[in-house]
Amino acid sequence: MINAEEKLRAFQIENNIVTKGPLSLVVQFTRMVSGKAFPLDPDDYQTGSKGQVAGLGGGNLKKILKEHGITQILASEGGRTSRGSMGLMIKYVEFLNAWNAEEPVDFAVIEDFWAEQVREYFRNQPFVLTSDTSKTIGANLEELFEQAKKRQAQNPGTQYLGTVLQHLVAAKLSIILPAGAIEVHGASVADAPTERSGDFVINNTIIHCTTAPGASLIEKCRSNLRSGCHPVIITIFDRVRTALDLSSDAGLDGRVEVWDIQQFLSANIYEHSLFDESNRNSTIADIIDKYNEIVLAAETDPSLRIEFER
Repeated sequence: MINAEEKLRAFQIENNIVTKGPLSLVVQFTRMVSGKAFPLDPDDYQTGSKGQVAGLGGGNLKKILKEHGITQILASEGGRTSRGSMGLMIKYVEFLNAWNAEEPVDFAVIEDFWAEQVREYFRNQPFVLTSDTSKTIGANLEELFEQAKKRQAQNPGTQYLGTVLQHLVAAKLSIILPAGAIEVHGASVADAPTERSGDFVINNTIIHCTTAPGASLIEKCRSNLRSGCHPVIITIFDRVRTALDLSSDAGLDGRVEVWDIQQFLSANIYEHSLFDESNRNSTIADIIDKYNEIVLAAETDPSLRIEFER
């Protein structure tokens, strides 16, 4: 017998329930009909004008998703005005009626399934970098990194922030250096198995990308120095002091460069746009295009992409 998840997955695929409008409808409609007597009648769930599905709304959707630990806004109107909502509701009613004719329907299981599809929707959304010229480039980048931090918090065990940081560094280096000057690896690829002395090796400079500098990184820097190379740590702004203090405590004070990612990128953008604000967006777009190219080549998660909103 086909289990509940297989039934739901087949219905989802058949009706392309992957965007916010359809997901908003099935989440709310599942809750709406939970405990109702079968067979369900689609006429009972239409507005008087027959133009919309009754009972849908942003507040209701937000409340249901919050019960499942989802705090992002899926749809402000809750799918009420989405095209195709009426047709999908009727198909969903037919699906549930057919299911109930075979065996009792467990609405808790169904709602959990749709909640997980909402999580998957958010996981697959690209990050967004906005071009707000009323703010500094660093401030716009900080908003991007905050998105990565939040997604990482919502998906324990992931390293979104570190991956975004590393590939943005790779994008900038790929633009300013000759083709083939650096090797780009997936962010989860450790240095040791690839015999690398850091994330990027450029002549006798070794660049290390991290969001959490620690003792092991400082030992890598010590090893770099012993081999006659110059170590550079690129990290997030609030970890710069940590990296400097660790270097000093290890007796490497003044021997390890430490840069924050916002300044590293901002300086490049200003230089390449010749400090002309009218050129700023095209320079940022070049970096983001290169970043997305790197992500698609080196990573398996397309949600790491960045959408640049001008």
